[in-house]
Amino acid sequence: MIRQWLTVPAAALVVCALAPVSMLAQAPQKIGVIEVQRAMVGTKDGQKAAADLEARFGGKRKELERVQDEVRGMQDRLQKGGTTMSAAAQEELKRNIDARTKQFNRMTEDAQAEFEQEQQKLLADLGQRMQAIIDKYAKDNSYVMIIDVSNPQTPVLYASNTIDITKDIIELYDKNAPAPGAAKPSPTGGTPAAPKPATPAPTKPPTPAPVKKNP
Repeated sequence: MIRQWLTVPAAALVVCALAPVSMLAQAPQKIGVIEVQRAMVGTKDGQKAAADLEARFGGKRKELERVQDEVRGMQDRLQKGGTTMSAAAQEELKRNIDARTKQFNRMTEDAQAEFEQEQQKLLADLGQRMQAIIDKYAKDNSYVMIIDVSNPQTPVLYASNTIDITKDIIELYDKNAPAPGAAKPSPTGGTPAAPKPATPAPTKPPTPAPVKKNP
């Protein structure tokens, strides 16, 4: 009787201890990856925001290109006319190149700063709505973790394409996006840290080549 009294509870204890482990082993632990940057620019709202930025800053970019070409033209004249231009003319042209280059650099910095500021405003609004969609998708599909792999520095060495949910999120976002002119739903999630789309900065004018002086 004593042996039975000791054996039965011990067996029951083992079963109870193993039950949670067995349940955890059977429960699916779904993990997904997403490129948030690609998802945002892939949505209709993201494409419209990119087009709006291009329309707004396209004129400034053309102006920068015009000033850049002007500086390069002066540099070319200085280099080719080094043996025929007078010393005074060379010095005057050098001063003009220096002044115009400084102006170009200031214009570039101002345009870049303004562009990034406007870009961040759009990304913050779009990012909040994207986060709400990701939260809903994760809950509806029983995901325990979704990792943003947009940044090359993300410590993810390998991820199967079968767990990439970027395309699904784009489709779900567009499906739930309000119609043009309709009030936007209030997002429930925070703003994800979205990497900025790569925007080529204006090229700085090349350094002028040394000019040979007349002996």
